[in-house]
Amino acid sequence: MHTLCIANRGEIAARIIRTARAMGITTVALFSDADAELPYVRDADRAVHLPGSRAADTYLAIDRVIDAAQRAGADAVHPGYGFLSERADFARACAAAGLTFVGPSPDAIDKMGSKLEAKRIMAAAGVPVLPGGEVAPGDGAALDTIAADTGLPVMVKASMGGGGRGMRLVHDPADLADAVASAAREAEAAFGDGTVFLERFVESPRHIEVQVFGDGHGTVVSLFERECSVQRRHQKIIEEAPSPAVDDAMRAELGNAAVAAAKAIGYVGAGTVEFVADHDGNFWFLEMNTRLQVEHPVTEMITGLDLVAVQLVVAAGEPLPPEVLTATITGHAVEARLYAEDVAAGFVPVSGRLDRFVIPTAEGARVDAGYETGSVVSAHYDAMLAKVIAHAPTRSAAVGAVARLLREAELHGVPTNRDLLVGVLEHDEFAAGRIDTGFLDRHDPASLVVPPTEELVIAGAVAAVLARRAAARATSPLPNGIPQGWRNVGPAHQPVALTRGERRIVVDVAGDGRAPRVVVDGEPEPVTVFAATGTAVDVEVGGIRRVVTVHRTETAIYVDGDGTSLAFDFEMRYPLPEEVVAPGSLVAPMPGGVVLVGIAVGDHVHAGTVLVTLEAMKMEHVVRAPAAGTVREVRVAVGDQVDTGDVLVMIEADDHTDADGAE
Repeated sequence: MHTLCIANRGEIAARIIRTARAMGITTVALFSDADAELPYVRDADRAVHLPGSRAADTYLAIDRVIDAAQRAGADAVHPGYGFLSERADFARACAAAGLTFVGPSPDAIDKMGSKLEAKRIMAAAGVPVLPGGEVAPGDGAALDTIAADTGLPVMVKASMGGGGRGMRLVHDPADLADAVASAAREAEAAFGDGTVFLERFVESPRHIEVQVFGDGHGTVVSLFERECSVQRRHQKIIEEAPSPAVDDAMRAELGNAAVAAAKAIGYVGAGTVEFVADHDGNFWFLEMNTRLQVEHPVTEMITGLDLVAVQLVVAAGEPLPPEVLTATITGHAVEARLYAEDVAAGFVPVSGRLDRFVIPTAEGARVDAGYETGSVVSAHYDAMLAKVIAHAPTRSAAVGAVARLLREAELHGVPTNRDLLVGVLEHDEFAAGRIDTGFLDRHDPASLVVPPTEELVIAGAVAAVLARRAAARATSPLPNGIPQGWRNVGPAHQPVALTRGERRIVVDVAGDGRAPRVVVDGEPEPVTVFAATGTAVDVEVGGIRRVVTVHRTETAIYVDGDGTSLAFDFEMRYPLPEEVVAPGSLVAPMPGGVVLVGIAVGDHVHAGTVLVTLEAMKMEHVVRAPAAGTVREVRVAVGDQVDTGDVLVMIEADDHTDADGAE
């Protein structure tokens, strides 16, 4: 293996490039139009453009990927995770083109690619499985029979799915048919296969997975378990190794079951066998991922192994290295996935430019990122920005290290789930290891996010105004740093109004700015400023003195302090007419494609009625009526592409009050 093509993008592409380069292997990156400026493209030795931005036209286009790899002189392909990583037809295409596929055999992928087939194989191998069966949209009789045999609650799952796509939890039989239809539609869009099945749902289970590795010489080993129970929308956001719920006896049972699962299909390479476990230590097979997992770094940190390096060794036909066969657990590792998403709106993925993207590192920690300051987060792909990982002798130390790195990060330009991650990591239940997949159902995300204090918000507003003033003075063309707008008839008051949500803060600066007059929602607030530059302000509010940093762009201003980032809007005295949204407008919460319009002009709707369904990043997002009313205008149709803030529907509320956009 001399030249490796990475058939992926972003964070995992950068991760693979680092290891391959350390092993003396030349790397080839592939990039779409949307990814042309991402860091991994320049990190690779060579890069090949795949024209277009849609995944189907680029990273999922097998012929184009194979052609790009051959043109770049590659003799091997690493699929990363997602996209083509679990496509047997891609592994076969690589072999036909003379390219070594860094992964298992096509036959093994086929067997585990269908969750239904995987369950049958696991049951035959003696691995415990949950009851369920395949269903088809519209087949009501079969659906009722399987649901009755399986029992409620039941999970509707995409047979070829993953990452939470094509999954619906159903408690009420009346909701089952709609859930099956919606899951099948989402699965078809995400995976090209709308096959779905029902599976008994274990209430609030733990999600525990085992890392396995096999070589071409018949050896399969377990590299211990990972705890992945904290999830939102069936997608993991915090992972750790080892699991705080697994003792030595259960670890042995899990490892034996995982190895049996891998041996049942002659598995070669890195794979993960996933289980759900109840609180009594019973566990059942969930699925097998025939690839490297997003959360593989926590296993690397507790074992000291480089799993990508082991993948490349095994793909070259070598046996598993001795250090893999004798691996042990040392310490504890925790990983948090940082996403570009609006948590308050229901974890809606967002896109846009990262005005600032800086995450600190520390001893025992690492940051695997796919973006940097100035990068653009595209609406075409998964919204994960980075993984923040820490290793320490104890679980509490590892948890604290990840939380600290997240608090100290400077993340500007798009909303992220940073504050939620910190809230989870610092929660008493998480600290005690009392976690399961229902953690975010029991704890409203809004209750986990600690809002900034009143003093910090005021300090941030003052800092925003003074930093802008200091920067203007520093760049003034007038002599002696005199700012533009200066007058010689005494110090002029310069009131500036800022808003943050519903808060309105007026900062009136005069003279040297050390004692600005600040009014918060109509009430005066004493403030003392000790120093101010264009990037930092030392300010005291409410008897608490702090230094807050400021980052300014052409269109926005951000403030960092107390482990969080604040964004402020400067109030426009004369807003442009096109910036005013008419009352009753329901707007798009994100960029995406319209896949369903459930109403027409003249329809009467109730609160919660589905109006429009959008598809973004391979997941569906529903826009519902916030109140009862009559549809007066529909501005979109199925197939349309919309941007954040575009008006979708206009509704006249029954009580003639304004209805604002809701997700």
